[in-house]
Amino acid sequence: MSERRISSLWIALLGVLIGALAVATYDKMEERNARLKSEYRDWRKLNLVLQKVTDTYVDTVDFEKVSEAAIVAALRSLDPHTVYLPPETLEASESELAGNFDGIGIQFNVPNDTAVVIEVIPGGPSERIGLQAGDRIIEVGGKTIAGVKFPQDSMVRRMKGPSGSKVEIEVLRDGERIPFLITRGKIPVHSVDASFMVNDTTGYIRLAKFSRTTYSEFVAAAAALLERGMKHLVFDLRDNTGGYFDQALSLADMFLRKGDMIVYMEGLHSPREEFRASGKGLLQNVGVSVLINEASASSSEIFAGAIQDNDRGVIVGRRSFGKGLVQSPVFFTDGSGLRITVARYYTPSGRCIQKPYAEDYEYDIYKRYTDGELTDADSIKVNRDEVFLTAGGRTVYGGGGIIPDVFVPMDTTRATDFYIACNRKATPMRFASAFFDKHKAKLSAIDDYDGLQSFLKEADVESGFLRFAASVDGIRPEPGEWRVSRVYMMPQVKALVGRYSKLGENAFYHQYMELDETMIEAMKHHTLSVTTDGKK
Repeated sequence: MSERRISSLWIALLGVLIGALAVATYDKMEERNARLKSEYRDWRKLNLVLQKVTDTYVDTVDFEKVSEAAIVAALRSLDPHTVYLPPETLEASESELAGNFDGIGIQFNVPNDTAVVIEVIPGGPSERIGLQAGDRIIEVGGKTIAGVKFPQDSMVRRMKGPSGSKVEIEVLRDGERIPFLITRGKIPVHSVDASFMVNDTTGYIRLAKFSRTTYSEFVAAAAALLERGMKHLVFDLRDNTGGYFDQALSLADMFLRKGDMIVYMEGLHSPREEFRASGKGLLQNVGVSVLINEASASSSEIFAGAIQDNDRGVIVGRRSFGKGLVQSPVFFTDGSGLRITVARYYTPSGRCIQKPYAEDYEYDIYKRYTDGELTDADSIKVNRDEVFLTAGGRTVYGGGGIIPDVFVPMDTTRATDFYIACNRKATPMRFASAFFDKHKAKLSAIDDYDGLQSFLKEADVESGFLRFAASVDGIRPEPGEWRVSRVYMMPQVKALVGRYSKLGENAFYHQYMELDETMIEAMKHHTLSVTTDGKK
């Protein structure tokens, strides 16, 4: 074949390719133009309204204010969790889950219109400067906050601030006012509230949220309990409203076998994406009971659904909140942002975690109470048209949220007049503070639960509490009332006192278990056994 012939063929082939590319490019441009025209038509009315306001409104327009109002109103018509976040709201939201924040490093209660330091966070600015548990905070930054009905959230805002900034704190300690100048710093925020052994073989971990540090905190807590002989874990996710998705995946992975599905997500513009266990988890051979309630949401529900649908453990409590939306963040240069729903979460069996967007969505928990769902299992809104099967063939239902295997009703029987009066005046909390003042040296030194129990018995906390309620608050139980109330009140009182020991929150939750019906039921219904090779 001649060179001229070969050259002609190449020119022809090149022409075909160029033509094909031109057609493809033209098609893409036409598709893009059509999409832009469609988008313009879809949003044209909104643009016309805003332009009309700009051109004709009687006064000067605050464009930023109007724009933000329009954004909020537009997003409100979508789903309840697609939201616009102004800069300050976005910053607070991000720092809450980041695992640390800037501040002085204390935890406090306000039992009697005065902030009382409950815990000085180890290694934080307050510990370094000498603040102590039991200190009463009188002034912050020259502003009196004690005895003036100062809002608690305002107290927090005055104490928080950027690292390196300083704040003056004045406290009352043993009758003496002491000033401190504290340089704020980074304060670690723990997501594991409590971790201890309930008995020789059962451990307990309570998780407050799924933050950036949750997995590392949980691994450390679980490893410590395993060393102490843990064979079964009660994992408390009540009131845990969720957080980072990857942390929920990592925690579920610790319990499941290789290949077990944890969750999948899917949306109109998001193809199905599955997440499965690696089989390398530390707790594959440990039994697990998961505690949930109506405030357990999002990542908590992902974890509970994975455990339930894989027949890996038992779920105890009440139906979870029902938030199963995948949020994609969008950040703007002014510090504000969006959280846009892009998909929904589904449990391994195929249940959609998200509950329906009812008109009374914001008041759903209250509606559950009035409908009797929180006190009667038969009142749970089960969608029997959505039937699914767990890995072991058990029937579970859709309709939103995770329905527990063992239902525990809310206890509404404790409300004697004495109980109500004491809680209205925060008498148990204020007694705990006064008790600590009197027994500070001994209580501060206690670092084991048995020692705490012995001390509380020796100190006759019950008689002391009744004397305090009568002499300080003028509250006395009517004949027969204390016999009913003490069953509920004394664990609460002892738990609040125990917080002042070195055990902190561990003492509180351990002591409180005496009246925790959900925990009691969890101990009765230990999960399905797991053999040493990880097979059920």
